[in-house]
Amino acid sequence: MALKEEMERQGNWLFRYRSILAIGILLFALVIFIEMKLNHSPLSVCDYIFEYFCLLISLTGLGIRMYTVGYSPKNTSGSNTIQGQLADTLNTTGIYSLVRNPLYLGNFFMWLGLAMLTENAWFVVCFILLYWMYYERIIFAEEQFLERKFGEEYTEWAARVPVFIPNFNKFSKPELKFNINKVLFKEKNGFFALFLLFSFFNIIEENIRKHTHYNMVFITGCLVATVGYLIMKWLKTNPRFFNENL
Repeated sequence: MALKEEMERQGNWLFRYRSILAIGILLFALVIFIEMKLNHSPLSVCDYIFEYFCLLISLTGLGIRMYTVGYSPKNTSGSNTIQGQLADTLNTTGIYSLVRNPLYLGNFFMWLGLAMLTENAWFVVCFILLYWMYYERIIFAEEQFLERKFGEEYTEWAARVPVFIPNFNKFSKPELKFNINKVLFKEKNGFFALFLLFSFFNIIEENIRKHTHYNMVFITGCLVATVGYLIMKWLKTNPRFFNENL
Protein backbone atom coordinates (compact mmCIF):
# COMPACT_ATOMS: atom_id res chain seq x y z
CA MET A 1 0.00 0.00 0.00
CA ALA A 2 1.35 3.44 -0.96
CA LEU A 3 2.24 5.79 1.91
CA LYS A 4 -0.46 8.23 0.80
CA GLU A 5 -3.13 5.53 0.97
CA GLU A 6 -1.77 4.22 4.27
CA MET A 7 -1.92 7.67 5.90
CA GLU A 8 -5.48 8.15 4.69
CA ARG A 9 -6.46 4.75 6.07
CA GLN A 10 -4.83 5.55 9.40
CA GLY A 11 -6.52 8.96 9.48
CA ASN A 12 -9.98 7.48 8.96
CA TRP A 13 -9.31 4.88 11.66
CA LEU A 14 -8.04 7.49 14.12
CA PHE A 15 -11.06 9.69 13.46
CA ARG A 16 -13.37 6.80 14.22
CA TYR A 17 -11.64 6.10 17.55
CA ARG A 18 -10.59 9.67 18.40
CA SER A 19 -12.35 9.47 21.78
CA ILE A 20 -9.59 7.06 22.86
CA LEU A 21 -7.10 9.92 22.63
CA ALA A 22 -9.27 12.11 24.85
CA ILE A 23 -9.63 9.40 27.49
CA GLY A 24 -5.92 8.60 27.39
CA ILE A 25 -4.90 12.25 27.76
CA LEU A 26 -7.38 12.74 30.60
CA LEU A 27 -6.16 9.73 32.59
CA PHE A 28 -2.51 10.58 32.05
CA ALA A 29 -3.15 14.23 32.98
CA LEU A 30 -4.91 13.14 36.15
CA VAL A 31 -1.95 11.00 37.23
CA ILE A 32 0.51 13.82 36.54
CA PHE A 33 -1.75 16.33 38.30
CA ILE A 34 -2.02 14.22 41.45
CA GLU A 35 1.73 13.61 41.52
CA MET A 36 2.45 17.33 41.16
CA LYS A 37 0.00 18.31 43.89
CA LEU A 38 1.36 15.71 46.32
CA ASN A 39 4.73 17.45 46.11
CA HIS A 40 3.51 21.02 45.81
CA SER A 41 3.99 24.02 48.06
CA PRO A 42 0.99 25.78 49.67
CA LEU A 43 -1.35 27.65 47.35
CA SER A 44 -0.53 31.25 46.52
CA VAL A 45 -2.21 34.03 44.57
CA CYS A 46 -0.09 33.06 41.57
CA ASP A 47 -1.59 29.55 41.63
CA TYR A 48 -5.12 30.94 41.40
CA ILE A 49 -4.13 33.30 38.59
CA PHE A 50 -2.55 30.40 36.71
CA GLU A 51 -5.70 28.29 37.12
CA TYR A 52 -7.80 31.10 35.63
CA PHE A 53 -5.29 31.46 32.81
CA CYS A 54 -5.64 27.74 32.02
CA LEU A 55 -9.42 28.12 32.01
CA LEU A 56 -9.12 31.11 29.68
CA ILE A 57 -7.03 29.04 27.25
CA SER A 58 -9.68 26.32 27.22
CA LEU A 59 -12.51 28.83 26.85
CA THR A 60 -10.66 30.33 23.89
CA GLY A 61 -10.75 26.92 22.24
CA LEU A 62 -14.45 26.59 23.00
CA GLY A 63 -15.04 30.05 21.57
CA ILE A 64 -13.29 29.05 18.34
CA ARG A 65 -15.52 26.00 18.08
CA MET A 66 -18.68 28.02 18.79
CA TYR A 67 -17.79 30.62 16.17
CA THR A 68 -17.06 27.90 13.62
CA VAL A 69 -20.23 25.91 14.25
CA GLY A 70 -22.43 29.01 14.39
CA TYR A 71 -21.56 30.01 10.83
CA SER A 72 -21.41 26.54 9.26
CA PRO A 73 -24.09 25.08 6.95
CA LYS A 74 -25.63 21.65 7.44
CA ASN A 75 -23.38 18.58 7.03
CA THR A 76 -20.13 20.49 7.40
CA SER A 77 -17.84 21.47 10.29
CA GLY A 78 -17.74 18.42 12.48
CA SER A 79 -20.66 16.54 10.93
CA ASN A 80 -18.48 13.55 10.02
CA THR A 81 -19.55 10.24 11.47
CA ILE A 82 -17.89 6.92 12.19
CA GLN A 83 -19.41 5.67 8.93
CA GLY A 84 -17.43 8.17 6.88
CA GLN A 85 -16.80 11.73 5.76
CA LEU A 86 -19.62 14.22 5.18
CA ALA A 87 -19.45 17.52 3.30
CA ASP A 88 -22.34 18.88 1.26
CA THR A 89 -20.50 22.14 0.62
CA LEU A 90 -16.97 23.48 1.04
CA ASN A 91 -16.59 26.11 3.76
CA THR A 92 -14.31 28.90 2.52
CA THR A 93 -15.60 32.03 4.27
CA GLY A 94 -15.54 33.27 7.85
CA ILE A 95 -13.02 31.45 10.00
CA TYR A 96 -12.41 29.05 7.09
CA SER A 97 -10.81 31.93 5.23
CA LEU A 98 -8.21 32.08 8.04
CA VAL A 99 -7.51 28.42 8.73
CA ARG A 100 -8.61 25.12 7.18
CA ASN A 101 -9.24 23.19 10.42
CA PRO A 102 -10.73 25.60 12.98
CA LEU A 103 -12.54 22.88 14.94
CA TYR A 104 -9.30 21.00 15.55
CA LEU A 105 -7.65 24.29 16.45
CA GLY A 106 -10.42 24.86 18.99
CA ASN A 107 -10.04 21.34 20.36
CA PHE A 108 -6.32 21.92 20.75
CA PHE A 109 -6.77 24.99 22.95
CA MET A 110 -9.50 23.31 25.00
CA TRP A 111 -7.16 20.41 25.80
CA LEU A 112 -4.10 22.64 26.14
CA GLY A 113 -5.70 24.52 29.04
CA LEU A 114 -6.32 21.27 30.85
CA ALA A 115 -2.81 19.99 30.09
CA MET A 116 -1.32 23.21 31.48
CA LEU A 117 -3.35 22.75 34.65
CA THR A 118 -1.02 19.87 35.58
CA GLU A 119 1.83 22.42 35.89
CA ASN A 120 4.15 19.89 34.27
CA ALA A 121 6.05 21.34 31.30
CA TRP A 122 7.09 17.94 29.97
CA PHE A 123 3.50 16.73 29.92
CA VAL A 124 2.42 19.86 28.02
CA VAL A 125 5.17 19.30 25.43
CA CYS A 126 4.23 15.62 25.09
CA PHE A 127 0.58 16.56 24.68
CA ILE A 128 1.37 19.03 21.89
CA LEU A 129 3.49 16.46 20.02
CA LEU A 130 0.89 13.70 20.45
CA TYR A 131 -1.93 15.96 19.33
CA TRP A 132 0.03 16.95 16.23
CA MET A 133 0.90 13.36 15.31
CA TYR A 134 -2.65 12.15 15.92
CA TYR A 135 -4.57 14.86 14.09
CA GLU A 136 -2.06 15.17 11.26
CA ARG A 137 -3.35 11.88 9.89
CA ILE A 138 -6.99 12.72 10.52
CA ILE A 139 -6.59 16.02 8.67
CA PHE A 140 -4.76 14.24 5.82
CA ALA A 141 -7.64 11.77 5.40
CA GLU A 142 -10.26 14.52 5.47
CA GLU A 143 -8.40 16.63 2.95
CA GLN A 144 -8.05 13.67 0.57
CA PHE A 145 -11.81 13.27 0.71
CA LEU A 146 -12.43 16.99 0.13
CA GLU A 147 -10.00 17.12 -2.78
CA ARG A 148 -11.71 14.19 -4.49
CA LYS A 149 -15.16 15.70 -3.96
CA PHE A 150 -14.55 19.37 -4.72
CA GLY A 151 -11.51 19.16 -6.99
CA GLU A 152 -10.06 22.47 -8.16
CA GLU A 153 -12.30 24.47 -5.80
CA TYR A 154 -10.65 22.75 -2.87
CA THR A 155 -7.06 22.94 -4.17
CA GLU A 156 -7.37 26.69 -4.83
CA TRP A 157 -8.75 27.29 -1.33
CA ALA A 158 -6.12 25.06 0.29
CA ALA A 159 -3.35 26.89 -1.55
CA ARG A 160 -4.19 30.21 0.11
CA VAL A 161 -5.43 29.09 3.56
CA PRO A 162 -3.05 27.50 6.13
CA VAL A 163 -3.78 24.13 7.70
CA PHE A 164 -3.63 24.97 11.39
CA ILE A 165 -2.06 28.36 12.16
CA PRO A 166 -4.51 31.15 11.17
CA ASN A 167 -3.58 33.83 8.67
CA PHE A 168 -5.57 36.95 9.57
CA ASN A 169 -4.64 38.90 6.44
CA LYS A 170 -7.35 37.51 4.15
CA PHE A 171 -10.50 37.33 6.24
CA SER A 172 -13.70 36.86 4.26
CA LYS A 173 -17.06 37.65 5.85
CA PRO A 174 -19.24 34.57 6.54
CA GLU A 175 -21.98 33.93 4.00
CA LEU A 176 -24.47 32.70 6.61
CA LYS A 177 -25.97 34.36 9.66
CA PHE A 178 -24.76 33.18 13.05
CA ASN A 179 -26.99 30.32 14.27
CA ILE A 180 -27.04 30.52 18.08
CA ASN A 181 -29.46 27.58 18.36
CA LYS A 182 -27.05 25.35 16.49
CA VAL A 183 -24.23 26.40 18.79
CA LEU A 184 -26.25 25.71 21.93
CA PHE A 185 -27.29 22.26 20.79
CA LYS A 186 -23.98 21.14 19.32
CA GLU A 187 -21.51 22.68 21.80
CA LYS A 188 -23.35 21.90 25.03
CA ASN A 189 -21.22 18.78 25.52
CA GLY A 190 -17.94 20.66 25.23
CA PHE A 191 -19.07 23.45 27.56
CA PHE A 192 -20.28 20.94 30.15
CA ALA A 193 -17.16 18.73 29.88
CA LEU A 194 -14.81 21.68 30.17
CA PHE A 195 -16.16 22.97 33.48
CA LEU A 196 -16.75 19.46 34.80
CA LEU A 197 -13.09 18.57 34.28
CA PHE A 198 -11.76 21.80 35.76
CA SER A 199 -14.03 21.35 38.78
CA PHE A 200 -13.06 17.70 39.12
CA PHE A 201 -9.35 18.51 39.13
CA ASN A 202 -9.91 21.32 41.63
CA ILE A 203 -11.84 19.04 44.00
CA ILE A 204 -9.06 16.44 43.82
CA GLU A 205 -6.48 19.12 44.57
CA GLU A 206 -8.39 20.38 47.61
CA ASN A 207 -8.77 16.87 48.97
CA ILE A 208 -5.04 16.24 48.54
CA ARG A 209 -4.33 19.43 50.48
CA LYS A 210 -6.97 18.41 53.07
CA HIS A 211 -8.94 21.65 52.96
CA THR A 212 -12.03 22.95 51.18
CA HIS A 213 -10.91 26.16 49.49
CA TYR A 214 -12.67 25.17 46.30
CA ASN A 215 -12.43 27.39 43.23
CA MET A 216 -15.96 28.76 43.12
CA VAL A 217 -15.55 30.00 39.55
CA PHE A 218 -15.01 26.41 38.43
CA ILE A 219 -17.79 25.04 40.65
CA THR A 220 -20.30 27.72 39.63
CA GLY A 221 -19.40 27.26 35.98
CA CYS A 222 -19.93 23.52 36.35
CA LEU A 223 -23.37 24.02 37.90
CA VAL A 224 -24.41 26.46 35.16
CA ALA A 225 -23.07 24.12 32.48
CA THR A 226 -24.92 21.16 34.03
CA VAL A 227 -28.23 23.02 34.09
CA GLY A 228 -27.70 24.23 30.52
CA TYR A 229 -26.80 20.73 29.38
CA LEU A 230 -29.93 19.22 30.90
CA ILE A 231 -32.12 21.94 29.40
CA MET A 232 -30.63 21.39 25.94
CA LYS A 233 -31.10 17.63 26.26
CA TRP A 234 -34.74 18.17 27.18
CA LEU A 235 -35.34 20.62 24.34
CA LYS A 236 -33.79 18.16 21.91
CA THR A 237 -36.54 15.65 22.71
CA ASN A 238 -39.22 18.24 21.94
CA PRO A 239 -39.72 18.78 18.16
CA ARG A 240 -41.20 22.21 18.88
CA PHE A 241 -37.75 23.43 19.92
CA PHE A 242 -35.30 21.11 18.18
CA ASN A 243 -34.66 21.34 14.45
CA GLU A 244 -33.10 18.22 12.94
CA ASN A 245 -31.57 20.37 10.21
CA LEU A 246 -29.18 22.09 12.65
